[in-house]
Amino acid sequence: MKRIDFPRLSRLRETWVILAVSVVSVLSAQTYRPISTWPAETNERIEEFLQTTLSITDRKVAVFDCDGTVFGQAPYYLADEALYAYAQTHYRERTDRLARQKMAIIDRMVKDGNNVGKPYVEDRVHFFAGMTTEEIATIGYDCYMRSYKGKMYPEMKALIANLKEFGFEVWILTASPEFLYQRFVADELGIPVTHVLGVKGVVKNGVMSDEIIMPIPQDDGKAQVIPTYIKAVPLIVGGNSRGDMDMLNESRGLKIVVNPDDVTVRGEADGPMNGHTVKSYWEKEGALIVRCNDVRDTQVDFKTALFEIRTNAENMKP
Repeated sequence: MKRIDFPRLSRLRETWVILAVSVVSVLSAQTYRPISTWPAETNERIEEFLQTTLSITDRKVAVFDCDGTVFGQAPYYLADEALYAYAQTHYRERTDRLARQKMAIIDRMVKDGNNVGKPYVEDRVHFFAGMTTEEIATIGYDCYMRSYKGKMYPEMKALIANLKEFGFEVWILTASPEFLYQRFVADELGIPVTHVLGVKGVVKNGVMSDEIIMPIPQDDGKAQVIPTYIKAVPLIVGGNSRGDMDMLNESRGLKIVVNPDDVTVRGEADGPMNGHTVKSYWEKEGALIVRCNDVRDTQVDFKTALFEIRTNAENMKP
């Protein structure tokens, strides 16, 4: 009969106990901190979902739209305000060739008027072409500090802090020029600048060209950006508008919709959202609807108003 080495088995058992205790300690350290200005049922749903992710060993990814989802967009998109303010200050009163070229782009954008359409968002890149990436980042950062500081939703910052606590990678997608948004968004949310993905222009010798890299993160392009650059199926996706529908449907877990419109009934061109408002559609789909305060700061002189660009709706939190 083979002799059993009881001391050896005992040591092995002790090792497994230590490992088990270590795993439990790590899991218990991941604590959800309720978001005080959201209802208890909203916090409960988020916490319950996060608890289900504790055993996941693969990458845990959360993807959010930017304007209107993580920070305010009333009365204008920051990308537009940064662009039109720069045009007003640097080009509008000049007659040299560069100024005429840039103002021709501005005229085309104003005439288009659809500042959520792909041609318009491409023209934003064309406007900033010829500048260094540092110059573009500074324009975006300065615009944020001048006109949008304080409009980053505290609830979304708290949510993102919770996600990081639970081991999530957090990514931000925007239909604005990537370099324009990366610095201030990364600083405010505490994420790597490489996790802020926008419309990409080819960079040559530190200068952004007007060559655009596909896909463009707008409408269905946002959904395409996820496998193209993030290369993971997200567990959480957050958005606020019709343009985020395709991206939200990439989530294999929780879908979060911020301040969804409940006035405009969408038409046939909006596919499955036809006959619904954004809010009613996502309620039907079981998404988590949340509210954040987004009202115009009347102390800010928005230069976009000089170009008669449409305003975004305000959302006053109840």
